[in-house]
Amino acid sequence: MKKIGGNTMANELLRFFFPLKIFTYLEYEHSDSIRNNPLEEITPAEALAYEDEILAAIARENRSFDNDRGLAEYICTESLNEKVYSLYPTVEIWNGELWGVMTAGITEALSEEETTELLDFIERQNGDGYGAELEQSSIKTSAGEIYVSFWNSESYSIKLEQELKSSAPDLGYSGPVMRGM
Repeated sequence: MKKIGGNTMANELLRFFFPLKIFTYLEYEHSDSIRNNPLEEITPAEALAYEDEILAAIARENRSFDNDRGLAEYICTESLNEKVYSLYPTVEIWNGELWGVMTAGITEALSEEETTELLDFIERQNGDGYGAELEQSSIKTSAGEIYVSFWNSESYSIKLEQELKSSAPDLGYSGPVMRGM
């Protein structure tokens, strides 16, 4: 574990990827509330057009953390809390689609059981915690308001970056390259 100026620093980053669900409400001229209108889902590929706006919304949400640990401050298990120094959500492009990402700064390697426990924690945060707050906040774009959900009950899975990238074919995306573990 590294200490700089009295602060504990992460030795390694683990990155967890999950699909996003992004939608907007269709607007009708005679509707008194936009939320009473039907939803229109935006595909992860279409969501690339809104990456900057989504990142700005996540940055605003992340400023509400009381310390430099992000979501890690809410981990209740003592051993996992000691090993996971920080946990921050974001979105990134991979293989031509926008993905949700949780980046965990860890101070020492996690056991298989601790990794499973961290995955469960991330899933709960995506569905009921941080992700629920983000989903309820509209994000203004040039095309109207969108809503981003870190939870997608139809096809939800969380994978380590290395696992995701080794199991999926390269679709020829030539954008920024993310560093592996």
